[in-house]
Amino acid sequence: MTPEQVTLVRYRLERAKEALGEAELLLDNDHLNAAVNRLYYACFYAVSGLLLTEGQSAAKHSGVRALFDTNWVKSGRVPKDAGRFYHRLFDLRQKGDYADLTTFPPDDVRKWQESAAHFVETISAVVEGRIHNNQ
Repeated sequence: MTPEQVTLVRYRLERAKEALGEAELLLDNDHLNAAVNRLYYACFYAVSGLLLTEGQSAAKHSGVRALFDTNWVKSGRVPKDAGRFYHRLFDLRQKGDYADLTTFPPDDVRKWQESAAHFVETISAVVEGRIHNNQ
């Protein structure tokens, strides 16, 4: 990876951590749908950074999910449960953002928050390993 690519990858990981912080603020203030949105985006930014370590990107969320599944989950380079969680969070975000009369129980959102933080940590560790091995 070039220094510029490393900078962009690390920027995406920082955005992921920032979105986790935003989700916490929203959750603490009972903005549950918005918190789910930020949890999804935290994971999305982390996955986007991971894909960039191999020069991959996609214009649509479906493309990012497909690249992640094909190149990372199915190959076993990240845990399968990470792939399932990422898909579930995408579906929850879609529901919270676009479906009428959607509410999420606060306890569920807190569990998703913990899972999203673990997801971002897992992906960040893989990314940092790739950066270290490419330098």
